[in-house]
Amino acid sequence: MSNIVRDSEVCELTEPPFFSFGEKVKAKRTIRNDGTYAGKEIGEVLAKKGEEGYVVSIGTFLQQFYIYGVEFTESGNRVGMKRKELESANPREDVDLPLPAVPGGVLA
Repeated sequence: MSNIVRDSEVCELTEPPFFSFGEKVKAKRTIRNDGTYAGKEIGEVLAKKGEEGYVVSIGTFLQQFYIYGVEFTESGNRVGMKRKELESANPREDVDLPLPAVPGGVLA
């Protein structure tokens, strides 16, 4: 029996990756070794909440999620993370912002 648990039924792979190569990102929470990071003890901190790093690779997991390889500058660790665990370190003008209201409800 498998211990893999899917977070949701959402498939991110139907859209392009949210983050791009070289983009500066921040960890939204503290990331600890779950046993898959070689050379570190289970439970050891790999990235602190708010630590910044750069996306150095983009892969997939379970044919459902993008996994972003992030090189964290303070710890020096390279950690695979999901979108929900990261946020852009630089404000994005084109993401999750409502469109401005158009008078009359019609675009000219």
